[in-house]
Amino acid sequence: MKNPFITTGYEGPEYFCDREKETEYITTLLKNGNNIALISPRRIGKTDLIRHCFAQKEIQSNYYVFVIDIYSTTTLNDFVNTLGKNILKELRSKGKTVWNHFVTQLKSLKSEISFDSNGQPSWNIGFGAIENPATTLEEIFSYMNSADKHCLIAIDEFQQISKYPDANNVEATLRTYIQQCTNANFVFSGSQRHIMDNMFNSASRPFYQSVTTINLSPIPLDKYKGFVRNNFEKSKRHIDEKVIEETYTRFRSTTAYMQKIMNLSFASTMEGETCTIETLDSTINTLLDFSSDTYESLLYQMPEKQKNVLFAIAKEQYAKNISSAEFVKKNNLLSASSVVSATKGLLDKDLITQDKNTYMVYDQFFVLWLKRKGII
Repeated sequence: MKNPFITTGYEGPEYFCDREKETEYITTLLKNGNNIALISPRRIGKTDLIRHCFAQKEIQSNYYVFVIDIYSTTTLNDFVNTLGKNILKELRSKGKTVWNHFVTQLKSLKSEISFDSNGQPSWNIGFGAIENPATTLEEIFSYMNSADKHCLIAIDEFQQISKYPDANNVEATLRTYIQQCTNANFVFSGSQRHIMDNMFNSASRPFYQSVTTINLSPIPLDKYKGFVRNNFEKSKRHIDEKVIEETYTRFRSTTAYMQKIMNLSFASTMEGETCTIETLDSTINTLLDFSSDTYESLLYQMPEKQKNVLFAIAKEQYAKNISSAEFVKKNNLLSASSVVSATKGLLDKDLITQDKNTYMVYDQFFVLWLKRKGII
């Protein structure tokens, strides 16, 4: 029997918890020609929510939808390559007429696209093969504008483009193409709130006031309780309500962590049995045991100043005013300036997240491991 607590990707509405209001709001905005900035910390469920919205019957019937993850990109060349590759991948299943229209538009890359034994196109373009990314980007937007259906494009981890060389020019170029593209709408999804807020709310930035901003909150406890309980009961298993509440509290209502724990707890509970607090503790301990070498290696590679700031933030869970004299003294740190530089390094590595003036460690299993080791 399939484990109902999915930990990777989107597998349909039956495995998706709540987000009814958000789904209705996002789909309504998109159907009415709006662009959206969807912002929340990582692992709250932004990408799955986007896929859930794109899977709605009316969207599937009337739009071409594309979800582009640019987290690993570092240049405009990478961005264009990732964008083109994912569009072609999505169009392959739509039939030759559809994908051929896209391929035909890519005059700068047409000779680089190969075809398999079934005549299906394949994007085997190396990252150095796009000699003029601005030209290829223009061709991709030309395709969007001329497609026979309206296009919906979600760009995941959109704040990444602010780290590209010549980022301001890249932002301005994208903004111009998007503004001129009347046959497409965009969802810009991001997890680094301070960067996303600056990109869309600063009057000096190209994307200023160009979107409807949605700040995604955690799934409410009562909704998640019902989701978990129903999935256990459908599978002839039971779960102590305290387990759900404890999981929700321990993992600060972060969807990905709760799903991981529920997935493993479900797997440990046989038909007719009840998942208890003891099951929960055993699940967490086992997971931390298998993660121990990874976390040891992470600490070993981390500069001492970053390590100490990370420990201080983890200790407080929600750390505020971290460059203040009080925070520095309380946690035996070197100086306010060293905290600022260490924090920048931790943010760049995605080891911590920032929401206004509050900092948290991203990996909550890592925090539990640090506590279990007595480090914090």
